Amino acid sequence: MTAAADEGKILSRVAAPEEAQFERQLRPRTFEEYVGQEQAVASLRVSVEAAKLRRECVDHVLLYGPPGLGKTTLAGILANEMGTTLVTTSGPAIERGGDLMGILTNLGENDVLFIDEVHRLPRAVEELLYPAMEDFAVNFVIDKGLHARTLKYSLHPFTLVAATTRPGMLSAPLRERFGIFHHLDFYSEGELARIVNRSAVILDSRVEPDGAAEIARRARGTPRIANRLLRRVRDYAQVKGDGSMTEDIARRGLDSEGVDARGLDRLDRRFLGAIVDHYGGGPVGLEAIAATINDEAETLSEMVEPYLLKIGFIVRTPNGRRVTREAYRHLGKQPPAATPGQQGLFEMTS
Repeated sequence: MTAAADEGKILSRVAAPEEAQFERQLRPRTFEEYVGQEQAVASLRVSVEAAKLRRECVDHVLLYGPPGLGKTTLAGILANEMGTTLVTTSGPAIERGGDLMGILTNLGENDVLFIDEVHRLPRAVEELLYPAMEDFAVNFVIDKGLHARTLKYSLHPFTLVAATTRPGMLSAPLRERFGIFHHLDFYSEGELARIVNRSAVILDSRVEPDGAAEIARRARGTPRIANRLLRRVRDYAQVKGDGSMTEDIARRGLDSEGVDARGLDRLDRRFLGAIVDHYGGGPVGLEAIAATINDEAETLSEMVEPYLLKIGFIVRTPNGRRVTREAYRHLGKQPPAATPGQQGLFEMTS
């Protein structure tokens, strides 16, 4: 990751190691404490209650959506509600089949195994998951060639909760082995304000209703970002005010951090500015944008584009990304005159 990209993402996208304890402290532990994603929560409640009545484990769960929307939190809640242990890992961390075998064979009865970024599992490792998910067993191959033998090792029943930001990259055999699918979407400002208020209580901080609303407006629809912005505003309030997080304090504090009124940070504005200044507003391919701002296309695709698409600042066309009139207005720039081929686009986004 480049230094310029890191500068733009440090506030709202990258969890520094010292911030991990805050994230764990603020995470809800039960369905009652969880805010938002009502449909997914209601469905998972039913699944958990049914599993308890049958004294079984919950069916395997696939959660997908942009980062920071509560996928890890929901896995922890499932384990807490079932009264079992949560074991967490990620696709990139499981490099060999032996790594997965070690995790699976140490799971207890009805434990919850959470695999983040499951789309990045190596194919050989993924294939070992198939019998584990279907039959709660793994197959060991002993010896080679003519003397090769397969031994079946039984596992305790467990629930796999897998999270991904790119569900299209999952292979069909793996995807079909999940019994529960939930897409987590961006949060409303009202839901984020409730999360900010709850987190402020846990952090023993004072936030006014209008201060919580201002933080929620700039949180990009994402609880993880809302909690990080809350901590930055808390710091600003303690140094520049009396410790109370009012609307004015929140606005000034977040402005000083480079987070504007729509929640865009430096990286978002560099992304939009590159399309406007270098490519006339588009259309332009993602790789070209990444090269222009010296960042990675995968980072832009997963962490920048989803929110800009949601708020209507960019659109995807067959020829690439295009900036809308709304984005031009936000950047304080004059949009170009619409050509006949662009007229419909500008009418829709004006």
